[in-house]
Amino acid sequence: MTIRPRTASHGEFPIGDEPTRGHTPPVNFLVTGGAGFIGSHVCERLLLEGHEVCAFDDLNDFYPPAIKQRNIRDIQSLAKPFTFIQGDLANPEDVEEAFSSFQFDQIIHLAARAGVRPSLEEPALYQRVNVEGTVNLLESARNRKVKKVTIASSSSVYGVNSKVPFGEEDPIFKAISPYAASKLACEALGHTYHHVYGMDIAMLRFFTVYGPRQRPDLAIHKFARRIHEGQSIPMFGDGSTARDYTYVTDTLQGILACTTREFGFDVFNLGESQTVKLNYLIELIGKAMGKEPRIDLQPMQPGDVPITYADITKAREVLNYHPQVKIEEGIPRFIEWFKTVA
Repeated sequence: MTIRPRTASHGEFPIGDEPTRGHTPPVNFLVTGGAGFIGSHVCERLLLEGHEVCAFDDLNDFYPPAIKQRNIRDIQSLAKPFTFIQGDLANPEDVEEAFSSFQFDQIIHLAARAGVRPSLEEPALYQRVNVEGTVNLLESARNRKVKKVTIASSSSVYGVNSKVPFGEEDPIFKAISPYAASKLACEALGHTYHHVYGMDIAMLRFFTVYGPRQRPDLAIHKFARRIHEGQSIPMFGDGSTARDYTYVTDTLQGILACTTREFGFDVFNLGESQTVKLNYLIELIGKAMGKEPRIDLQPMQPGDVPITYADITKAREVLNYHPQVKIEEGIPRFIEWFKTVA
């Protein structure tokens, strides 16, 4: 495990809404997956709100590690109390060493092997990292009396849900991918650690998050790159599949709201509550890039669901969660960032 010290250079908050400052007392946070897409935004926002942050990430090669290293440099450039730890969540010794090195008040657990399709090829890896890794984290938290943990789940737990929009009380025992199954297991673990050990745990079901720093394997980023390079876009199905795309600053709002409240145990959808069909998404990306996309029609893929659609009534009422960025605004924002790194 590698611990990198804090730095003292300067920088700016990335593309997105400016943070609000000073509304909560300073807290020492552990953010797992803190070098990744959502995690790096979480780290920056916490630092700008006056908290101390330790990011834990293994920098694996699921996508080029240089991308995460760039995210770390962006965070370090804020010249705030930030520490980066390179370690493997599935290795209990790495997790224990992190907890031995710092005293954490709260944990935001975002680290996971992500992606439905890759999980079909390596189901055991997804079990080891996502499920065993979460157990290792919760055990270290319990042993160090860290009671408050916010954990990333996924809209994939709903599977092929005939009821739309998806509500937190819907049945979720029909997972159709190893990734979804691993997230279901994490939700069960969260409830168990609350029930048995009294920990305060919020599970957040993310709905297709996008924005600056989005992983290159995800649809919006992948489509933009292929258009940029003059390649065709593979469209699985007839373009009618729909997703509840959520801009990263909106997801961020929901995550941070959980850090200021106590739940015992609870589950929240964090989506935009607006479905976007695949063919319309591709049209928006092409328009923002000023190019006409070329489509390569492909059959539907195993593990894909026809629609995701979040009922965010509960998050609105409990978290004061109010997503602001519609897809027509979010895609141009993303393309603006994409052009700086393409």
